[in-house]
Amino acid sequence: MIGTKESHRPLTGVRVLVGRARHQAGALSSELRKLGADVIEIPFIEIRRPRSFKALDSALKDLSSYDWLILTSVNGVDAMWERMKRRLTKPSLKHLKIAAIGPATKKAIEQRGLRVDVVPKEYVAESVVRSLRRKVKGKGVLLVRAKVARDVIPRELRKAGAHVDVVEAYETVVPQSSRRKLRAVLKNPRRRPDVVTFTSSSTVRNFVELIGSGKAGGRGRPRQKGLDGIQMASIGPVTSATLREFGLRADIKAKEFTIPGLVAAIARSFGMER
Repeated sequence: MIGTKESHRPLTGVRVLVGRARHQAGALSSELRKLGADVIEIPFIEIRRPRSFKALDSALKDLSSYDWLILTSVNGVDAMWERMKRRLTKPSLKHLKIAAIGPATKKAIEQRGLRVDVVPKEYVAESVVRSLRRKVKGKGVLLVRAKVARDVIPRELRKAGAHVDVVEAYETVVPQSSRRKLRAVLKNPRRRPDVVTFTSSSTVRNFVELIGSGKAGGRGRPRQKGLDGIQMASIGPVTSATLREFGLRADIKAKEFTIPGLVAAIARSFGMER
């Protein structure tokens, strides 16, 4: 019976550091705890309003000129709908075809009463492009995203003949209050994590900045001092590539690029070790 319980809780005794934004950490932490993990929550990322909503508001005012709407995160969905609430005349989205980068974003859109037309097979920008390339020639496309993001989607869809407007709905920043907490956890043998989770490239970059490990590439590669014995868990290939940029290994990689996929990968990794 003991063996059976352990097989259902493969993360018993495993300390996992969750670095998602505070308001988003719950789902990942909850699933990890169900599997027995001792979860430590220290956000590596904070979601803030952009300095100006001028571009987003202008796009919302002119939504009738677009054929496609692309949303790449739940944060983008939340920010866009928050802006629409503030408008005296609410824009109509019924005519739009909508693409969501993954199941969480799709769910957030559907909760607002809209249908999602496209969800790519893999939840990365390249897969969004593959899904839309043949559908957008001559079409107007609105991409709502974070202030700093990869340019794969707008660049490749423009090559495919689309007219693409990119607007910022939010920005991600380093939560300075996490610096002292993170360094203290890494130095304390009783709290030091066995695994650190990374759910985006931003979480990787901010983690490196918070521990004071320098910049990416060449001579700026981060010092691994203080990270020995800690496994890095990545949600997908783009996040894994960013870890490598900073001289860190993606020890655990999700097969499905979602929160459940990340949890399953961590559980598999430690289940095999026991």
